[in-house]
Amino acid sequence: MQRIVILGNGGSGKSTLARALGARLKLPVVHLDRLFWEPNWAEPDAEQFRARVRQAVAGDAWVCEGNYARRTFDLRLPRADLIIWLDTPRLTCFTRVVQRLLRNQPRPDRADGCEERFELAFLKFVWTFDRDYRHGIEAMREKVGPQVPTLHLRGKREIKAFLDSLPEPRADDVSLLNGV
Repeated sequence: MQRIVILGNGGSGKSTLARALGARLKLPVVHLDRLFWEPNWAEPDAEQFRARVRQAVAGDAWVCEGNYARRTFDLRLPRADLIIWLDTPRLTCFTRVVQRLLRNQPRPDRADGCEERFELAFLKFVWTFDRDYRHGIEAMREKVGPQVPTLHLRGKREIKAFLDSLPEPRADDVSLLNGV
């Protein structure tokens, strides 16, 4: 596993899992929200965003979290070794998003110049994700990357078990990945 795509609802734990996988496997982590959003939550030009993603996944190894199915699946999925779907219950996702809003702390996955803000549309997106959005993302996944193995993880226990199942990196693997 050298190129992993993580999908799921807002608040499902995509960024947290990406950081954990990146640390465990010694892989760079790509947060698509950081590549997409401009300061003050402004949207970039579509080709500008695709160019950023293309560059971010050009390497031989990465963990990339975020959906952006219609915009980026053709760039990411053909190169991926594994797709992880986080099947986190919507109440958990919704609660995490609200807590994130209330804490308003810096996060490594949030774009520079974008402060947490209450957006009813985003809360609605999180609440209705499985009903209104997931099917379309899954259809794009099947169209663009049907050959890529897909692992579904539901909840902290399954995520922990998956992480614990991964081999510890050997010292020589770490030195090779660090360019030593």
